[in-house]
Amino acid sequence: MYDSFAVSKSFIISFAALFISGLFDGVSVIIRGTIFQILVPDHMRGRVSSLNSIFINSSNELGQFESGVAAATMGTIPSVIFGGCMTLLVTGLAYCKLPALKKMEY
Repeated sequence: MYDSFAVSKSFIISFAALFISGLFDGVSVIIRGTIFQILVPDHMRGRVSSLNSIFINSSNELGQFESGVAAATMGTIPSVIFGGCMTLLVTGLAYCKLPALKKMEY
């Protein structure tokens, strides 16, 4: 998705790519929230939730900073393509190296 967004000359294609990406991001947030509610014991849920919020919020800020540095260093289009490729690489590595995630049941 991000790669097609980076090289697209069409507003409609870019908008559609970002829209679909946002939809899938929303679904992933719901899935992570559901897993969080199921797996964390009731007596620990508040503490774990606050720690989770700290990491999520700080990772967003760090990610925005990293994206800005990458865009300034490589240029906008190459940095978006690089980010998309790295996302696919990390996802593929996690899929291959963490078999417990594939077998996760709740």
